[in-house]
Amino acid sequence: MKKILDALKEFSEEDFADFTHKTIPTVERKKFLGVRTPVLRKMAKDLRGDPVVKKFLAELPHKYFEENQLHGFLISDIMDFDEALRETERFLPFIDNWATCDQTSPKAFKNHKEELLPSVIKWIESGRIFTIRFGIVTLMKLFLDDAFNAGFLQKVAAVQNEDYYVKMAAAWFFAEALAKQWDSAVKIIEGRRLDAWTHNKAIQKARESYRISAEQKKYLLGLKVKNEKQNK
Repeated sequence: MKKILDALKEFSEEDFADFTHKTIPTVERKKFLGVRTPVLRKMAKDLRGDPVVKKFLAELPHKYFEENQLHGFLISDIMDFDEALRETERFLPFIDNWATCDQTSPKAFKNHKEELLPSVIKWIESGRIFTIRFGIVTLMKLFLDDAFNAGFLQKVAAVQNEDYYVKMAAAWFFAEALAKQWDSAVKIIEGRRLDAWTHNKAIQKARESYRISAEQKKYLLGLKVKNEKQNK
């Protein structure tokens, strides 16, 4: 939408666009305007209730990274569960980077975990890189506490995808699981259920956490796979 795009361009910074592209290599440089995240979040907040939002959300695909970021933030602010899920489903096929994937986090999902779970499982099984990642990250954010089920660990461990962003999401998930659900999660690590790279990365990230005890960190170190071929 021209109104929104013009507003984004007012806050564009060429140097910041260069910097952001270096951290998000899956998106072409020409698609970055260089708008900072706090500006995008404020814009999403200011647009709340504006009729232009529905038109913007309906206009996919977007041209610029920042349009996708704004789209994700607008979805995150939708408080009706059914609408938030519907808009998320429409948006997922167009997510092409880790930042938009991880920062699209609908607040409405938190209180509707039971209704959400079938969609999360479907996303993890989708075969699309950033949809898989979105499913894993959502499972990590919402299902490792009161809604935890050990079967979730099996579901993520069973993902067969060699993409870096999927494997990193799985490692992040298991690092969090080790911090929150040690007894269940450590069995996956002990059983070498993950590929070597993800296994070692999960251990590394867990050992960086202040929520893992010194004794647990020492034990995890002994479970690392040696002579691992690092993914580039």
